[in-house]
Amino acid sequence: MSLYKDICPIPFDQQPLNEYAQLKQLILFNWSTKPIHSFIKKLLAIFLLLIIINSIISIIITQNKYILLNLSNIYYSAIFATLTIKLIIIRLYLGWSYILKRLLSATVFYEESGWYDGQLWIKPSNILIQDRLVGIYQVMPIIRTLKVIFLLNTCFFILQVYFLFIN
Repeated sequence: MSLYKDICPIPFDQQPLNEYAQLKQLILFNWSTKPIHSFIKKLLAIFLLLIIINSIISIIITQNKYILLNLSNIYYSAIFATLTIKLIIIRLYLGWSYILKRLLSATVFYEESGWYDGQLWIKPSNILIQDRLVGIYQVMPIIRTLKVIFLLNTCFFILQVYFLFIN
């Protein structure tokens, strides 16, 4: 990050390495940097929490205390939770792919003071190499993990919809 300091006209918070560091600190994005089993555990916790919350809301709306025993309620809650997890994964993927694009690019678009004065800066070779190393070895594995989890989530959703139409 110190390579940018003297030769870069880009504002601090728009520099690709600083954007990467800021993104890593956000709670949801931070989870995706952890080992895959830890990340999946957190997604499963969100999944179960969403099922519980949705079931409680169904009980309150219908005022039927036995609705929790109704399997269709839990089933629809699971479909809703699966779609919510899918949206979370898409959000993570879009954020990380934006950072990857900025890190791998030889040029960086930035705004000096507002939307009307955008500039383009060509990275010197030493900064380009550093950014690309971070992009390839830090961000690309996260994106690969998100793609695998998205694929698993999609397969699970297809199975849920398939069983919905069978029953």
